[in-house]
Amino acid sequence: MLKMKQMSLGPLGTNCYIVYDEGQALVVDPGGEANQVIAFLQQEQLSAQAILLTHAHFDHIGGVQALRTDLGLDVYLHQNEQDWLGNPDLNRSGSFGSEVVTDPAEHMLKPGELKIGPFQFEIIHTPGHSPGSVSFVFAEEGFVISGDVLFQQGIGRTDLPGGDIDQLETSIRNQLYALNDSLTVYPGHGPETTIKAEKRNNPFFPDRS
Repeated sequence: MLKMKQMSLGPLGTNCYIVYDEGQALVVDPGGEANQVIAFLQQEQLSAQAILLTHAHFDHIGGVQALRTDLGLDVYLHQNEQDWLGNPDLNRSGSFGSEVVTDPAEHMLKPGELKIGPFQFEIIHTPGHSPGSVSFVFAEEGFVISGDVLFQQGIGRTDLPGGDIDQLETSIRNQLYALNDSLTVYPGHGPETTIKAEKRNNPFFPDRS
C-alpha cells in the first residue's frame, strides 16, 4: 500500500508530497528546503525516482534544482509550462525578490496513464490556475494530488498571467468532480479534503446534483 508524507515547504508553505512504497518514492512539488526532503528519504531508506510538478509557479519548484543535483532526478512537467522553470517572470519568483531558476524538465506530462518505477497513476490536465496545471490521480489508492486547482472550500487564484476562471471552473467541474466521490484531495496548500465534500460544500463551484 502506498504511503504519503506531506511537508510544508518554501516561502508560502507549499504542500510537498512524497509518495512511497517498497523503498521507492516520488517527490511532488518540492517548493523549497530540499534538505528536509532528502533527510526524510534517507531516514526511510527511500530511493527517489522522479520529481513531479503540478505546475511551475516558484513556490512549487524552489527545491527542484537542489534535489536534481543531489539525487540525479528527472523532472516531469506539462509542456505548456516548459519555459517557466528557467524564467523568473513566468514562474513569478521575480515578483518576490528571490529569483528561482532551474533547468528544463526532462519529461513533458500528457493526459493519460503514467508508470514510473512501481507507481502507476493518471495525469489529468486541469488548467485555470495556470495553463499547465495538472492533477495526479492515484485511483486505486484513493487520492488525487490537485496542486493549486482545488482546495478545501477554495479554488486556485486566477489573477496571475495564464490564469483563467472559466478554464478553472471547467477543470474542476468536468475533471475533478467527475472522479470518485470518495477520493481524498491533497491540495497545494492547506488541509486535505474529499471530492464529495467539495462538490457539496465548495462555495465557489458547488455541485449538489
